[in-house]
Amino acid sequence: MGHCVSKGGRGGEAFRYNPNENHNNQNHYHPKSRDLPPTDYNNYASKPPPAAAGDSAGGYAIPPQSPLRTPKKPGFLAPPSPKPARRADTILGKAYEDVKLHYTIGKELGRGQFGVTYLCIENSTGKQYACKSISKRKLVTKNDKEDMKREIQIMQHLSGQPNIVEFKGAYEDKQTVHLVMELCAGGELFDRIIAKGHYSEKEAAGICRSIVNVVHICHFMGVMHRDLKPENFLLSSKDNNTALLKATDFGLSVFIEEGKVYRDIVGSAYYVAPEVLRRRYGKETDVWSAGVILYILLSGVPPFWAENEKGIFDAILQGDIDFESHPWPVISSGAKDLVQKMLTQDPKRRITAAQVLDHPWLKEGGEASDKPIDSAVLSRMKQFRAMNKLKKLALKVIAENLSKEEIQGLKSMFANIDTDNSGTITYEELKSGLARLGSKLTEVEVKQLMEAADVDGNGTIDYIEFITATMHRHRLERDEHLFKAFQYFDKDSSGYVSGAENYLTLCL
Repeated sequence: MGHCVSKGGRGGEAFRYNPNENHNNQNHYHPKSRDLPPTDYNNYASKPPPAAAGDSAGGYAIPPQSPLRTPKKPGFLAPPSPKPARRADTILGKAYEDVKLHYTIGKELGRGQFGVTYLCIENSTGKQYACKSISKRKLVTKNDKEDMKREIQIMQHLSGQPNIVEFKGAYEDKQTVHLVMELCAGGELFDRIIAKGHYSEKEAAGICRSIVNVVHICHFMGVMHRDLKPENFLLSSKDNNTALLKATDFGLSVFIEEGKVYRDIVGSAYYVAPEVLRRRYGKETDVWSAGVILYILLSGVPPFWAENEKGIFDAILQGDIDFESHPWPVISSGAKDLVQKMLTQDPKRRITAAQVLDHPWLKEGGEASDKPIDSAVLSRMKQFRAMNKLKKLALKVIAENLSKEEIQGLKSMFANIDTDNSGTITYEELKSGLARLGSKLTEVEVKQLMEAADVDGNGTIDYIEFITATMHRHRLERDEHLFKAFQYFDKDSSGYVSGAENYLTLCL
């Protein structure tokens, strides 16, 4: 759940992987995991390992963190106060409540795969928060609704812990579920690093310490995150000296059931652990994902790279990590040692979150040097950050410029599915339209198709999204179409696409 002030369109969306599907398209996304929260919370540790205190990331100033609090187990919570009669059709299991009675909804802050985030102001205090609004059209199955409830349970459970966004409350009306939480006005982690323009191992260590502190807290409190990636970490404010790094998205997280082997493939391609791809994993997967982030912080690129998801997964399973290419020869041995231990293929031999926090390179005042890292790392990080969004926008530009002959049949197909002539296709229209065409897709597969095509995440498929999703890729990649896309990005008609033109285009 991105609560940043930059525009949406984040790359590397989370997925649920189906090995029988074609994964040559890196922009093919999948819905969230279907695990349900357990009913037994009695397997939590009684005492946490020592937590990192006084984290500092140089210019990112991770201030001293408050110590971990021993969580209250649900079995010992005070009984809830009486609530209004429940409506049978609600997702949250309580009466509809208008979020606007409590908050004034302001401008849009970001747009992701599962909802839109707005600035909101609490009417009683004037304080600013973020309101994530999820259209109930996107919660079409029972599992979708259970996923939503589980995410709220986990955010309530973790709220108030260091480096985790504070959860304020959930509201539901006829069309939408609203989640109100702490506003992280400082934007995304990589954007702040790139904007600063210089960077050191010491700063990378401080940032990694905050990320692993989240993993440590989650595991101690009986939660497996399952989707750690840079986009899910925002800065609490724009002030470099006081901003805290906050984890904000728990949409794929689950309560850990001791002894259970997890088998559903979830996560985001670059960050998924090998044991997840082998369908046999536990909480160790979170340490792997944090290790991938550390590798990117130090080099600017992910350790496992390919042009499509299948290639990335193959590289992850092969497990060859490049420590030879620039800038690794000048990166300290302590940093490389930690990365290797976090990216150990065998999860039983992989370092734990508590051990990461105690590593000599990562510890506060440890071995990490404050010598600046080569500026080329920041350039690579910037390119990696923009890559997925640029690809998706280029396909959209091409789809908008296809001739009538090239989209013959697709226009009438869109009209036949759009039965209410609204100009957009809802999930129900897509489901019934495919059935009329003789499709044998299951409900889950139709949901996957819907989310893959719904680029802007508003719960419906518009005409351009439909064309982009259904047009054969070889047609989209013809020279004349690629030239059209190039012309779109080449704002000054110079024959070159500059960094400034890329930046302006991505901000539109």
